[in-house]
Amino acid sequence: MNQDYIIPNVWSIIEEGFDKEKVKSSESLFSIGNGAMGQRANFEEQYSGHTFQGSYIAGVYYPDKTRVGWWKNGYPEYFAKVINAPNWIGIDVEIDGASLDLNTCKKVSQYKRELNMKEGWYQRTFVATLPSDQEIEVKVIRFLSLDIDEAGAIKYEVKALSGNMEVSFSPYVDSGITNEDTNWDDKFWNTTKVSSQGQQGFIEAHTMKTNFATCTFMESKVFHNGKEVALNSDAHIEEHKVRFTYKVTLNKGESATLHKFGGYTVSRNHEATELVNAAKAVLKKVTTMGFDALLDKQKQAWEKIWEMSDITIEGDIKAQQGIRFNIFQLNQTYLGKDSRLNIGPKGFTGEKYGGSTYWDTEAYCIPFYMATKDQLVARNLLKYRYNHLEKAIENAKKLGFSNGAALYPMVTMNGEECHNEWEITFEEIHRNGAIAFAIYNYYRFTGDYSYIPEMGLEVLIAISRFWQQRATFSKQKNKFVILGVTGPNEYENNVNNNWYTNYLAKWCINYTLEQIGKVKDGYSDDHKRIIGMTKLTTAEMESWKEVADNMYFPFSEELGINLQQDGFLDKELITVANLDRTQRPINQKWSWDRILRSPYIKQADTLQGFYLFEDHFSLEELEKHFDFYEPFTVHESSLSPCVHSIQAAKLNRMDQAYTFYLRTSRLDLDDYNKEVEEGLHITSMAGTWMSIVEGFGGMRVVDDKLSFTPRIPKQWKAYSFKVNFRNRILKVKVTEAGASFDLEGTDEMSIRVKGKRLVLKAGETISTSS
Repeated sequence: MNQDYIIPNVWSIIEEGFDKEKVKSSESLFSIGNGAMGQRANFEEQYSGHTFQGSYIAGVYYPDKTRVGWWKNGYPEYFAKVINAPNWIGIDVEIDGASLDLNTCKKVSQYKRELNMKEGWYQRTFVATLPSDQEIEVKVIRFLSLDIDEAGAIKYEVKALSGNMEVSFSPYVDSGITNEDTNWDDKFWNTTKVSSQGQQGFIEAHTMKTNFATCTFMESKVFHNGKEVALNSDAHIEEHKVRFTYKVTLNKGESATLHKFGGYTVSRNHEATELVNAAKAVLKKVTTMGFDALLDKQKQAWEKIWEMSDITIEGDIKAQQGIRFNIFQLNQTYLGKDSRLNIGPKGFTGEKYGGSTYWDTEAYCIPFYMATKDQLVARNLLKYRYNHLEKAIENAKKLGFSNGAALYPMVTMNGEECHNEWEITFEEIHRNGAIAFAIYNYYRFTGDYSYIPEMGLEVLIAISRFWQQRATFSKQKNKFVILGVTGPNEYENNVNNNWYTNYLAKWCINYTLEQIGKVKDGYSDDHKRIIGMTKLTTAEMESWKEVADNMYFPFSEELGINLQQDGFLDKELITVANLDRTQRPINQKWSWDRILRSPYIKQADTLQGFYLFEDHFSLEELEKHFDFYEPFTVHESSLSPCVHSIQAAKLNRMDQAYTFYLRTSRLDLDDYNKEVEEGLHITSMAGTWMSIVEGFGGMRVVDDKLSFTPRIPKQWKAYSFKVNFRNRILKVKVTEAGASFDLEGTDEMSIRVKGKRLVLKAGETISTSS
């Protein structure tokens, strides 16, 4: 834990007291989004202190030219940037002609931020004493509409405390923005037109190179003591900005309020020539509804989301706050409405990492979306990969692979690889396996096999072709080996025979062969289409099987464990417990050379394989591997604690499981990695959900049925969650005394609890003892 200023609360993220040093961290923590756009919690009014301004539009990016010291064949031409979009939230505020700026105020008191996760809004309140000694009370509430996802709304209220004053609101939209993250300081946006009509302002701009056309828009209303006043303002238009100015004279105790509506229309969803008209239609909707009615709709939309996705924890406020924060941010980032979109590692909270899609989606996020939403949402995530298959084949071809072999990108916006670190781009090839596993996992959980003959089998064939070509036959070992890779542990690069990668390759090939047979038997038309399109032959499949049947796996006979890669035991095996604490985190303290030579593991690697393929190994094998590898794991990846929490729970090491859970759930709230001001770790947040449902709840799919082995941390009195399993909604509650199971709907459902079969009937509760 590196910060501890967020006040524990079961439904809200709360900060009290104004601290300039925490502004950038809070801008991340209080971020808001609606799946189509999002923004950091920047102040609406001017702020001259340190800030990280950021607003983002889903699917809009810039292909920033790759910057490396030494170009290598196969490098992607660009590193996709999630770009800072034109700013629509800005409201300059003046009191008797003096700017309101919290960085220059004489005093800021009663300062409070609240992110209400239950209802989906962000609020900031404070009392400010300006250099002129005028004192005001400010209350601002802001949200991005889930119902009308091209729009957001702000209610900005100023109350006169010290005496009579003139309050001036100047709402504006501004395209003169820059990115925090840029390789060459390129100009990402080109503003083509700034215009107004009545009290509406519009900026038309498009991204350079990718040419995404956008219209950023706004319209405002002004109120005096709660009553709307007809104040018209002429637009002030500059090269990159349009603003209006409204002035209200207040007596002591009176208030002036601005309702500002704004947002984006984008050529991804409208004709580029119709963006202003589309913006006008959005503004008509939201201004007709008004701020309060739009906020009521927001509360109703979030109530529906929470009805299915909430996890309750009794007796541990910080743990409860942590899981709800994670679930809230996941839903702000991705709602499954658009199969062209995916889940970026920073979501709408920052620009780090670039791109929008990592293997995190398949390995961590899909389980959350499968269980808490309609299965169509997870299917859309798989469809996203199918739609990018041709690009994945192109990516592999650039690296010398042929015959339709596919290498899915490590980082992508449109299917092209856009990550420029060679040890990742060329070598972290296990991402292919995560996509294949997600196809398997989707069918295992939802029972929807139709995805495989319709789309998934083509993906599996292309991935298997890659594995067959990537493997090399070693005469010395008389086995197939996979050389020069990076496993999930990115603190080891260019290793030979990463156990996890080799295991995935073998499994992918065998699973693909199994599905080819299944589709041939049950979906003959699809089989003929796919075989005809891929030109797959029996001889080729036999060559795949030869690789899978003769794959090499590094193993220590002495220790009785699978080795993370060849030569792992050659390292100086000093555990993390014996590492000087002043050297942590090693990624900020050590040279890369020293890290690569060390035994330290960034995140689960061999243990990642034991997580995905748990049923392939005995409990004793898991325990032996966990006891060996976890002591060398520094958990300096956001994806690490959740896997270890699940496995510690399975081993009934509940204190350790709880510690890992708390770290993953409060990773950003407590800034464990000292980087929260750069943005949140969105994709790892799904791992927090997994830590409870799969870890403590012990939920698995066994023989086509849900199975549970419920456990509870000693710090908790009870916890509960819901899962949507094959269109049947099951509620699970676990206490110290045992567990209870409630089934919604009308059909029966058979489950297993600690190996015992139970038949649930709708409307009945079945309880088991601990």
